Amino acid sequence: MTESTVASDRRWGLLPAGASSDAWRLLSGKSLRAFTDGLVSVVLPVYLIRLGYSAFGVGAIVTSTLLGSALLTLAIGLFAHHFPGRRILLAACALMAATGLSFAVATAFWPLLIVAFLGTINPSAGDVSIFLPAEQSLLAGTVPSKGRTALFARYSLIGSLAGAFGTLAAAFPDMLAGRFGMDEMGLLRGVFVFYAAIGCATWFIYRPLSSLGAIAAPSDRKPLGRSRHIVLVMAGLFSLDAFGGGFVVQSLLALWLFKAFHVSVATASSILFWAGICSAVSYLVAVPLSRRFGLINTMVFTHLPSNVLLIFVPFAPNLTIAIALLLVRSALSQMDVPTRTSYVMAVVAPEERPAAASITAVPRSLASAVSPLLAGYLLSLSVFGWPLIFAGTLKAVYDLLLLIRFRNLPPPEDT
Repeated sequence: MTESTVASDRRWGLLPAGASSDAWRLLSGKSLRAFTDGLVSVVLPVYLIRLGYSAFGVGAIVTSTLLGSALLTLAIGLFAHHFPGRRILLAACALMAATGLSFAVATAFWPLLIVAFLGTINPSAGDVSIFLPAEQSLLAGTVPSKGRTALFARYSLIGSLAGAFGTLAAAFPDMLAGRFGMDEMGLLRGVFVFYAAIGCATWFIYRPLSSLGAIAAPSDRKPLGRSRHIVLVMAGLFSLDAFGGGFVVQSLLALWLFKAFHVSVATASSILFWAGICSAVSYLVAVPLSRRFGLINTMVFTHLPSNVLLIFVPFAPNLTIAIALLLVRSALSQMDVPTRTSYVMAVVAPEERPAAASITAVPRSLASAVSPLLAGYLLSLSVFGWPLIFAGTLKAVYDLLLLIRFRNLPPPEDT
């Protein structure tokens, strides 16, 4: 990526003013990963059901993916300051490739559970992988502080758009099998081979990263110091939000749609696609709102109504109303993502950003790893959307606690 190309991207509004070429590489890698995450999040429950697993078994494997990601992210938080960011990302890409190939060949429960735990499969609409803290810490250093929220909004936007198209693409195996008589299981396994190929492609995208944080481990990068207290408080609150969100990770939301309304894979993919598009639009709206009302107010007063809508979804009398509630909820639910990331990066010292990104991500991953197992169990007992009610209630409590804890703190200057 040449500087002239990056300058052109800035003129078209793709990158904030002052962003370096590394910002584009990180956004490009994010888009490819998000596409495959969206694809796999829908294909995963279908694939596991075709292999003969119950809703509880699907929930157990989803839990394993999230728990493994949490522990790997914790390791990054503890040791990332010893290694260049590029090395961490390249290792993650190699692990992604190995994960896809392993899922393509394994069929027994325990091997799948182990690969899910050790690998990078992401069953969520959001990014909960080990890529996240490394990308965030590097991304924060590719743009002046005034453009940080805008850059993180673009990071979230491109991930949401790519993920939405990935969910739409999840319908292709079912369509090809039905129209041309192709082997459905072979096509589903092919999705995981494609996932592995994207891991290889992302490796080549990240290979040229050239910022100081990417190619060296500066001596001033360190674990949390003076920012420890505020980061730990935020990590605790974020974990409550993630625990609630784990009840409705995209794989399980798709599973609920399959069971409650007997929709096809194509229909579920379309619903999740438009939900992703609505989320993508919300990322851009979050930037002017945060400048007008502040990061915390934007996070809470958009997130809280979305969670009330989520609670209403299981009571929808038909699929049309359920879809409408899910789409409106999606248009509000993700405005807190770029604002939350920007807030964390703004309130900690630059040398503590890798540790802060990991420490706030790890409890989220750990908390979200528990609830899919509970959600799978609930769905094995009843098709009623109890997981959605639990999710909306817990996430609403998080919103209120966040507002109470941080509303009186002075806002960061560089929003």
